[in-house]
Amino acid sequence: MSTLHAGDEFHDRYPLLPLKNVVVFPRNVVTLLVGRPRSVRAVDHALAADRRLIVTAHRDPDADDPRPEDLHHVGTLVGIVSSERQSAGNVQVVLEGIGRVRVTDFANSPGFFTVQAEPFEEPEAPVSEARALIAHVQNLANRFAEARGALPVEVHDMVQRASDPSHLADLLATQLLTDVTRRQALLEIADPLRRLEHVAVHLSAEIDVAALERRIKDRVRDQIDRNQREYYLREQLKAIHDELGGENGSEFDTLRARITERGIPEEISERVLKEIARLERMPGVSAEATVVRTYLDTVLALPWHESSVDRLDLVEAERILNADHYGLETVKERILDYLAVRKLTMESTAPGTTQILCLVGPPGVGKTSLGRSVATAMGRQFVRVSLGGVRDEAEIRGHRRTYIGAMPGRIIAAMKQAGTVNPVILLDEIDKLSSDYRGDPASAMLEVLDPEQNRAFSDHFLDLPYDLSRVLFLTTANSMSPVPRPLRDRMEVIEIPGYSEEEKIEIGRKHLLPKQIAGHGLAPKSLVIPARAWMHLVRDYTREAGVRQLEREIAAVCRRVAREVVRGKGERMRLSEARLVEFLGPSRYGQDLHLGDDQIGLAIGLGVTEIGGELLPVEVATMPGKGTLTITGKAGDIMQESAHAAVSYARSRAEQLHIDPEFQSTLDLHIHLPEGATPKDGPSAGITMATALISALVRRPVRGDTAMTGEITLRGRVLAVGGFREKALAAHRHGIKRLIAPKENARDLSKLSTSVRREMEIVFAATMDQVIAAAILLDDTLVGGLLEGIAPATPAPVPEPLAAIPAAQTAPEPHDRGLPTGAA
Repeated sequence: MSTLHAGDEFHDRYPLLPLKNVVVFPRNVVTLLVGRPRSVRAVDHALAADRRLIVTAHRDPDADDPRPEDLHHVGTLVGIVSSERQSAGNVQVVLEGIGRVRVTDFANSPGFFTVQAEPFEEPEAPVSEARALIAHVQNLANRFAEARGALPVEVHDMVQRASDPSHLADLLATQLLTDVTRRQALLEIADPLRRLEHVAVHLSAEIDVAALERRIKDRVRDQIDRNQREYYLREQLKAIHDELGGENGSEFDTLRARITERGIPEEISERVLKEIARLERMPGVSAEATVVRTYLDTVLALPWHESSVDRLDLVEAERILNADHYGLETVKERILDYLAVRKLTMESTAPGTTQILCLVGPPGVGKTSLGRSVATAMGRQFVRVSLGGVRDEAEIRGHRRTYIGAMPGRIIAAMKQAGTVNPVILLDEIDKLSSDYRGDPASAMLEVLDPEQNRAFSDHFLDLPYDLSRVLFLTTANSMSPVPRPLRDRMEVIEIPGYSEEEKIEIGRKHLLPKQIAGHGLAPKSLVIPARAWMHLVRDYTREAGVRQLEREIAAVCRRVAREVVRGKGERMRLSEARLVEFLGPSRYGQDLHLGDDQIGLAIGLGVTEIGGELLPVEVATMPGKGTLTITGKAGDIMQESAHAAVSYARSRAEQLHIDPEFQSTLDLHIHLPEGATPKDGPSAGITMATALISALVRRPVRGDTAMTGEITLRGRVLAVGGFREKALAAHRHGIKRLIAPKENARDLSKLSTSVRREMEIVFAATMDQVIAAAILLDDTLVGGLLEGIAPATPAPVPEPLAAIPAAQTAPEPHDRGLPTGAA
């Protein structure tokens, strides 16, 4: 590209090409269509000479035949790059600016203007100032390109590479300035830094205008979003409702019609209609509208008058209960009593009261499944509500509708699921309720389980009275101790004890085995378990009050049988004891307590836990010392008090037992309860500790086939204890042949099955002397001294010591005998 400098030589004269609305800058390439005859002749003259001419802009763009005074006197010397003759005599030329010139003399040659011109002198710009100004303009050009996006990529690259302020100013002026007046004014500025400053001012103004336009556009868009978007959506919803109106009408008319059809009580329907009116006035996308819709759906889904017809046939109900559960006679009789009362009250139209039954027992005895059987027997819907781990009151009463995402409580949700006003609702694990800063759910249950209050139960979400009086509530718990007293008073507690071995075998044969055979895809008769194998399975592979572990073991056997069937080794299998060991491995419960061995200072006690009864061995060791009494094994306060009472009793009977009266000053006593990591407490181990202590002092062994339970007093009386049936079953499970219990517990003997009473000798004792005589192997002199003047506890004499118990009746592993606090 050629550039004009002050020292360049000029011809005497150059042709002049006047331009309308066009200003050509140096180094700028433009394409023009020349049509005026005077201008065409000027171009032809330049082409015939050195291909150079001078262009200048009109002062008045409307002048078609300008005179010299109509033209600007500052123009540009250009070179003709190319030319092309067009039709009608026009010429298309491509011109390239060479440099600024000042026109000094106009001459009207034949057919066109010629002028004489001199070049502009541009002052030298300071290097540092030029470099700073160029950097500033380049930065502005970047911002302008981001804001407007108006610079072509190749021009933007040229701007970033520019180092000459004059070239940069002319380049940007060519791209940015569209007004002819401003372009001409910039062309007439000789100083390159001034020209570049003018370009910088123009760039800054354009950037500010772009930002202002963006802010205006954002405000307009926001206003459209706020005003128009909602309007458009409302119009769309209105159009949809209008389209659906021919078939179903609007949504709100449908809701009102459903309220009328459901037959909701009048005072409640008025409240609901007000909510529909509120919803109709709300924006459809608001959070409160979502809550109101959920509220209306819940009210309309609740049963208000729908009820199932009770099946009051006692014979059929008894058949269903017996088919689903083996044993549990007390519970079945209570359910049948309820049905009988229900039938009589319906026939006499007398108002009846609904009792809340609480089934308490160890895990796996069938409490939850019993609730389902009750619903089936009565022909009612059944809903189970798990309360384990619930610690928020809102889980029971629901959340208030002031919260986004509010939902009804579990009771209302259960009624919604049941679909009738008289279902059977099982509140499972009610003893597992807990409380924290969010409230006490057990207190919220007081209204639910009170027949006098639940006629108008109030859920926070509904905020309406709802009648729960026709619901049969059943609750389950493993223990009643965690249940608050006010809640316990509202329920009728029915204890479900653990199963005996015979009951477990019958449950396994009639219920668990057919269930697992069907669940594993086996044929009904593909597995036969004889009686001896059943006994071996129950005694050596399970040690529990319920039957869950037994069901898991049966499932393990069925899996092995299924594998044998798939391998083609037979479609029918008889489970022998050897095959049982092959499938399940060796027996899991060994003879760790050495039952059957008569040992000095070791007595077997009994305790009750949440999973049933368990053995509680007590060991006593005597050592020379100063009378220190040490109790280990994590014994609780009550158990330690029983140990001190046992020591005091032993000292009071020292003469009859031929014990040194001063033994407490010469011997150290250590009472230990195995399973030291498990807390133990309770008074019922009193006679066990006294027996083990006296055995260690008189150096006579305690019968190894005997277990005992009872509380001891300082005067040697044996007081009654709780959980007699669970303790007796635990002793029977471990192969104990004799049981010593308080005489007052003889009233509980009827709770034991005939097989347990037949296989165990039960000795009822009123005093500790009778316990010692029945448990410790004393000589006749000692026995006579103890029982002198005391009537026998039972008509039966004390039997002779028994032989060791077979290995099949051994005691459990230590980890299965732990008793939690409050269990002994």
